[in-house]
Parts: sequence; structure tokens; C-alpha cells
Amino acid sequence: MQLIDTFPTNKIKNLSYRVGRVFPFGATIINDAINFSVFSKEATGCTLVLYHHGQREPFVEIPFPEEFRIGNVYTMMVFGINPETTEYGYRFDGPYRPEEGLLFDKSRVLLDPYAKSVSGRSVWGREPNRDDPFPHRGQFIREDYDWENDKPLELKPQDLIIYELHVRSFTVNSDSGVKYKGSYAGLAEKIPYLKELGVNCVELMPIFEFDEFENKREVNGKRLLNYWGYSTVCFFAPKAGFSVEGRFGMEADELKSMIRHLHKNGIQVILDVVFNHTAEGNENGPTISFRGIDNRTYYMLSPDGRYYNFSGCGNTMNCNDPVVRNVVLDCLRYWVSAYHVDGFRFDLASILSRGEDGAPMMNPPLIDTIAQDAVLGKSLLIAEAWDAGGLYQVGDFSPCDRWAEWNGRYRDSLRRFIKGGAEHAPELYLRIRGSEDLYDERNAASSINFVTCHDGFTLYDLVSYNKKHNEANGEDNRDGCNDNDSWNCGVEGDTDDPGINELRLRQMKNMMTILLTSRGIPMLLAGDEFANSQKGNNNAYCQDNEISWLSWAGLEKNRALFAYVRDLIAFRKAHPVLRGMEYRFGHNGTGYPELSFHGEEPWQLDEKAPALVFAYMFAEDHEKFGTDSDCFIYIAVNAHWEEHYMKLPIIPAGCSWKIAFDSAGFSAQPGEEKLYERYDGVVLCPRSVKVLIGTYK
Repeated sequence: MQLIDTFPTNKIKNLSYRVGRVFPFGATIINDAINFSVFSKEATGCTLVLYHHGQREPFVEIPFPEEFRIGNVYTMMVFGINPETTEYGYRFDGPYRPEEGLLFDKSRVLLDPYAKSVSGRSVWGREPNRDDPFPHRGQFIREDYDWENDKPLELKPQDLIIYELHVRSFTVNSDSGVKYKGSYAGLAEKIPYLKELGVNCVELMPIFEFDEFENKREVNGKRLLNYWGYSTVCFFAPKAGFSVEGRFGMEADELKSMIRHLHKNGIQVILDVVFNHTAEGNENGPTISFRGIDNRTYYMLSPDGRYYNFSGCGNTMNCNDPVVRNVVLDCLRYWVSAYHVDGFRFDLASILSRGEDGAPMMNPPLIDTIAQDAVLGKSLLIAEAWDAGGLYQVGDFSPCDRWAEWNGRYRDSLRRFIKGGAEHAPELYLRIRGSEDLYDERNAASSINFVTCHDGFTLYDLVSYNKKHNEANGEDNRDGCNDNDSWNCGVEGDTDDPGINELRLRQMKNMMTILLTSRGIPMLLAGDEFANSQKGNNNAYCQDNEISWLSWAGLEKNRALFAYVRDLIAFRKAHPVLRGMEYRFGHNGTGYPELSFHGEEPWQLDEKAPALVFAYMFAEDHEKFGTDSDCFIYIAVNAHWEEHYMKLPIIPAGCSWKIAFDSAGFSAQPGEEKLYERYDGVVLCPRSVKVLIGTYK
């Protein structure tokens, strides 16, 4: 028996169709039919265009009858389509008045904003047909993946160690040791490595469908692409070119399998999402989707119909328009429900706080709505709390404790101090405490602490280059940030000088030690744990080559650094006091303050004065944190180019100090620390860090 609302009423060629269902938007397989639903407020007409896979010309075009338009939504249910061999798009009719922001052109076939799969870039790096008038076509996804009882992990935020990576860069190199290089499947093959390192959350740079051939160029014989993918073509479709099976339309299943395997191994997945702009660019950019469907709804436009550009990429999404707001919410809900992702990092998130005219809003509805959404209720939400238009909101993005932020001030103060900036010590103390000055109404889980990320120098380059070296980008070294707060330790770039290389290794260990013993959520950049280099390029957005690809040969070459970082992560996991997120640092059950700062004499430090030497100590109360016994963790930091002696605080009788880490050449797994022979104080060699643990064992 067929339900009345799935009974065809119209016929064209060998297909039958009828009025469809408004929700959900996009193309949805329903028994023997496909339901199409698409929004346009200002179009005067819409036509569904169907293609056989890979064919230049459509096999049928079906105009939506007026009675198939409900409000501002065109909806149609079509019977007899083979979802495995069919692609689709839309034509929209309406006025063309660019000076008013109206850009309708019924000669163009447009991509469905809600398409769950997109053809045209299914194999990474395959040259597209430049004569194809419709290069990005919607495809159909069957939501029938067997998750084997998987769901988002919902790990406690304070327990996370985030690891930012690019899906292709992570395994595409010939020395990666995986079978399916540069793919979702290849990333899944690296799960044993991620577990050995100890990270429990991967943050994936953009995996929404994008066009790597956008702005394609050649420089010195090397092909440059839109490699990072911060230029979304479709928000609901995974990047098929990152999939081994993308050419067969199986990218969704491969990505889901990768996520399921990561979850089985206790590793969460965060997506880096780009809602601030799209691949359609400015007035000279391509018309792919939004621009031709409802330009004035989807984008921020000036009175003369031009694009506001707070993204630095040509256009700005009108995120606080009610319709666009729903697109963003539908997208996030879809990735959580259909792909089981655990959270999102929002690129240039301050744009989400701008109104239709581009001005910052006092109470931007989208930010609050995301935080309060039922489906997203357990998802980690991370804002990059600035934009390219000068809006900087670190510490000020949202009062809601559901939002965390990339703490750019943590990065800057640590970099500046560690290279010898004594005047930055007072701010660094605040950052180590969890940035209470920024997040006092919330807690330290609001602070995503990091030293490096995809945007800028790698950790090795931070200690090896004074200046950026972006010549390979073909922009005369003008692109990329000029304020890197880096120091090359005496020689620009690689060197055979053993003294300089030893200093660089210490400096990398110094920063990692402070990062992984600070309150807040730590984030590492993939490859930093084995000194991966981009040869001084701090803006490798266009480099699909050895500049961007992780060189896994570095893992063996820099095994000592890897072991040090691995042991630090294990140490953080073993001591819940390091993961505490409260700002109450008073005396606890140990009889000591939970976190205290010290100078060369215990308990004596002017926290407002410049300094190159200081220490901080955590007192771990076994009753509060559920450990076997109280313990004390003392981190001594020397950013001076001379040796320093620091007197140790007195700890309770029966406690003995053990050495856990020395950036000059020692690290231990938890429980394997060595007894520290000197009970009076610590000698710190130039530019080094030591970590001692005082225990009753």
C-alpha cells in the first residue's frame, strides 16, 4: 500500500513526480523516490536538472510547478531515479541587477547547498574539465552506514589533548608507512601511532568539499593549489578527494569508518569548519551555489551590491540572517548525527558575531543558538575568536561556558618569554594559571592553549628561523604573518652546528613542557613532536608537496623529542591536578596552595616584575583528585642564557623529590621517575626546564 503523500501525480519522460516534503532540505532518498527541497526567497522560478553520472548534458529538466513552492521553499518528490548513477543541480530564474545584489541567471546550473556528496573533484589533484559549465554536481547518499553502536565519545574537556592535522599531509608522504596515503583510510592506519603518542582528540583541518584547483598557479615548476581547504564549496559534503573510494561515491562511508575506528580507540574527532565565507569569492569569483540561489540572503552586501570582506577571502557569509543561521545549525547537527563528530573549531569565528551590515552585535543570536542547541549539547565548541576585519575577541567571544577559544594570548606570551623576553613573564603566569583574567566567569576549559598551529611556523621552524621564507608561494614573501615571535638560535635554517641543534631541541622541549603543564586544554600541531619542518614557510596554504607533507623520517631522527612529548602527555594524564579547570588556587587538603609561583627562593616572586627564571608548583590533594596519595609537581623554568640555581620548597616529611623531566636530556614515564639526589635545590642549565615530583612513594 502506497501512502498518499508518496503517490506520483505528474510525469515527464520516464519519470514521475509530485509535490515533495519541505523537510529535510537537500535531496533525501525515500523508498523508491528522492525528495528535493531547496530555499530561495527572491527567485521567480526553479528547475531541477538531472544528469547521468559524468555526462555533460542533462537527461531531464523538471520545472517546479507553482503549487510545489511552499513559502520560499521549492519541493518535489521524483520517482524512478537511480541514485547510484544520477547527479543533480538547480536553475533559478529571477532578476539580474548586480547593483542591487540580485544575480539570478537561469542559464547556470547550481549546486544544492545541502548536497551530501559532490562530484567534480572526486580524485585529488585530477585536472578538471575547464569547459564543464557545471563542475560541482550533487550526488545522493544512503544514510545506511552500520555504526556498530558507536556514538560521539563525550570525553571530559579537561582530559583532552588535541592534535591538529591535515588529512592529506598526515600520511601522503612516501615514508608514512601506510597503504592508503593521504586519505581518511590512511589516517585510520595511523591510530596506533596516535595512541602511542597519547593524544585523544584529532582536530581535522577542513574536510568539507572544496576545490583544490581554486586559484591554481605554478611557481618554479611546482603546481600550487588551494591545499588547506579554507574555501568551502559545500558544507554538508565530505571532501571526496581525501577518500580512496571517492571516485566511486563512497567518501562518506570511508570517513565514517575512520571516525568509528578512532572512537574505538578512545580518540575524539573535531572538524575545523569555515562558515565565514565560501569559495564563490568576490564580484569576480565563480557562481557555484549560494550566489545564484539567493545572493542577498546568504552574503553581507554593501548598499551597491558588492561583498563585504571581513574574511579576507572575498566575501562574508551573512551568518545572523535567520535562514543562514538555520543552514549553519542544520550543518552542525548533520555532522554530529550522521558522522558522529565530537565537536567543531570555527574558523574566524568573530564573523559569526557580525550583523547584516558587518557591525559587531551585542548579542549575536547564532553564537547563543549553537551553544544552546539540543543536538549539539555535548559537542565541543571552539572559536578562533578573531577575523580578518580587525575584530579580536579572545576572552570576549561569548559569556557562555559552552564556548572555548583558541587562546592566541597564550601562544604569544609563551613564545616571547621563552626566547628571552623577561617582560612577558607576568602575562605568562596568568596563562599558566588558565587565563583567569580572560575567563574568570567560566573556567580554564575555555582556554585552548597552543604554541603552534597550521597557520604559522611549526615548532621546529619557530626555533630555526627569524623570518618567514614563503618565496615558494609566489607572492614575493609578502604573504603570511610577519610577527612570528621566533628565534633561530643563531643560524637561519638547518645547521650542522651541534651546539645550536642542542639549544633548539631544549627550546622545543621547554615550550612543550610549559604547554602540557598549564591549566587549560592543550593543542599540538601534528609533527611538532618530531620536529617537522616547513623550511621556514609560515603560510603553506598552497603547498601540496614536501613543504606541507609530514616527513616521517623525522620520527627516527628526532626520537628523543618524540619520547619527551609522549612522556609529558602521559604525565599530564597521570596527574589530575594538571587537568584541573578551577581558578581556586588556595590551600587544599595537602596544606599547600593548589598552584603557587616561586622565584629562586621558594614562595618569593614578584609576579608583576620582569623575570627570566621562575617556578610553579602544583599540590595534588589525593582526596580531591582521587589519587593514591598527595604529591607535589614543581616546574622550574630558565629562559636565561646563563645557569641558575633554584632553592626547592620544603615539602612534608616522608616526601622525596624525583626528577621527571629535564629538557637538557631526560624524561620518564609516570612511576619511573628517578630519585633526585639534591634536596636543597635545582641547578638549571641555560635555557632549560626541569620537572620534579615530590611523593611519599
